[in-house]
Amino acid sequence: MAIPNFIHLRARSAYSLLESSLHIDQIKDLCIENGMPAIGISDSNLFGALEFSEIMSSHGIQPLIGSTLNLSMNNGMVASSHSVGASVCLIAMTEIGYKNLLKLSSYSFQKNNALLPFVTLDEINKHNEGLFFLTGGDRGILNNLIKSSGMDQAIECTRNIKSIFNERLYIEIQRSNKNEQLIENKLIDIAYDESIPIVATNDIFFKSRNDHEANDILQCITNADVISNPNRKKVSQESYFKTQEEMCSLFEDLPEALENSIIISMQCIYRPTTLNPVLPKYVQEGSEIEVKEKENHLLVDMANKGLSDKISKFGTAEGYDISFYQDRLGNELSIILDMDYAGYFLIVSDIINWSKDNEIPVGPGRGSGAGSLVAWSLGITDLDPIQFNLVFERFLNPHRISMPDFDIDFCPIRRDEVISYIKQRYGNDRVAQIITFGKLQARAVIRDVGRVMEIPYGQVDSLCRLIPNNPANPMTLSEAVTDIKEISSIRKSDEIVDRLLSYSLSLEGLYRHASTHAAGVVISNGKLDEYVPLYMDQKTNSLVTQFNMKWVEEAGLVKFDILGLKTLSVISECCKQLKNIGTPVDISSIDFQDENTLRLFRDGETSGVFQFESAGMKDLLVKAHPNNF
Repeated sequence: MAIPNFIHLRARSAYSLLESSLHIDQIKDLCIENGMPAIGISDSNLFGALEFSEIMSSHGIQPLIGSTLNLSMNNGMVASSHSVGASVCLIAMTEIGYKNLLKLSSYSFQKNNALLPFVTLDEINKHNEGLFFLTGGDRGILNNLIKSSGMDQAIECTRNIKSIFNERLYIEIQRSNKNEQLIENKLIDIAYDESIPIVATNDIFFKSRNDHEANDILQCITNADVISNPNRKKVSQESYFKTQEEMCSLFEDLPEALENSIIISMQCIYRPTTLNPVLPKYVQEGSEIEVKEKENHLLVDMANKGLSDKISKFGTAEGYDISFYQDRLGNELSIILDMDYAGYFLIVSDIINWSKDNEIPVGPGRGSGAGSLVAWSLGITDLDPIQFNLVFERFLNPHRISMPDFDIDFCPIRRDEVISYIKQRYGNDRVAQIITFGKLQARAVIRDVGRVMEIPYGQVDSLCRLIPNNPANPMTLSEAVTDIKEISSIRKSDEIVDRLLSYSLSLEGLYRHASTHAAGVVISNGKLDEYVPLYMDQKTNSLVTQFNMKWVEEAGLVKFDILGLKTLSVISECCKQLKNIGTPVDISSIDFQDENTLRLFRDGETSGVFQFESAGMKDLLVKAHPNNF
């Protein structure tokens, strides 16, 4: 790429939920199209920081990791919309700066129950190392102070920030609002009087000026507003990805502001990268070598004792003797120890056995993990893999390096108790659940856009009902418009429906909200906010990672699946009721060759049986006619 004349520092991705209509891939494409060798992200969170870093760098574009943070002018843990009236943009220069940004973003969501995320100037000052401080542009701290409190307060605030950030402080100049000329003049006066550099930026929320209307609809969805309201919150139509030529023309009178965007990008020498898994420790104290030795000895001792107890209770599988079990156990342990996974097995065993000790129903084991004799010996699974001819190497293979991954089922009613134990045992600052993002899908986006456009509900609902509702394989809106003739016909004959569908197609697939993943829990080897930024789930008031399932693992964290399975609750309740009438049942000792049960399976009478209750599985059972388990 040619030497640039300007670098965008303030791109907002779709992770600025219901604010930006730009996916990260689109930002990458815009950089390539416009010959921009670097680009800064400045979402109000760090949801997409690692994804952005990897995608940009893989296409030869330098990623600059920043975040727009709401700023509270008081230092309490709770803030109101009156005290949070401004924002600032912080950009990571170095690895220390990135880690400080992780902490500040995490702090912002852990106060006020995340209803209004914010940080204080004191917190920013405490974690200022390695960060650029940009004053926030049109919505920034200096603009806000000039309007609300006057120049004296703005100058005092500027001097306070400069005393901490020195040459890393830049006064942002944005020209997306023609009515802000007076404010701009005052900002430039402060900059020159206080010897602070200025930098030209443009908040980017959409691709081109033609996309402004669709983004305006998105803002209305965010604020539960309608497009006919003249006083609704709006994003400037200038908030698109301007070319270098456009920015140079716009700031022709302030060439230093353009040049400083390049200087900032050249001084950012760090980007987050993907990491190999960093396994959490079961043994919390001691050096790395001491911890490894202790965990290895513990695993071997517990596995051998567990195997002895299992064989005493259940015996060996037909045709196999104890020595075969011992040899296989030794082989599995050798592989586990060589791959340094002792701690992982011990943690999973600890979680499951604590649950069993506290009478929380736990599944017997499923997936490839059921093929491990070590897992059976430790109580992780309740299935003898030798009896069922299950192969350990499907789960863990030294020739195919991958993390072990036990799918563990728990009674959903008491699943939260399990997660609470994990936090208490391994540290509240080292355990979190994982974020997930809901999207604007075909039906939902039409309903949202229809409400904003004030189209009668019945008309919108009728249109939505034409789109098949198949959660397992949802049809996209673009597929529906192409494949469903009735929708295509209505679109051609009704101009309002045509606009509704055009806007909906533009917004489909954008992230709508953040929530907590149903199963994933991560345990880190140190404080979590050293690895990933954290978020507070407003519904559950619990900490979750800001990176989703894919990117939290790419960041080096190890995921544990704590699944909730209703079948376990049903089985537990049935056993309790049978015990109450004097017919106790030990579910771990049931007869796998019970003919009456097998007959039910052969007849496809498996409603309510986990993984056998669908029509397809019932049909397969009837055709396969199984005679054993």
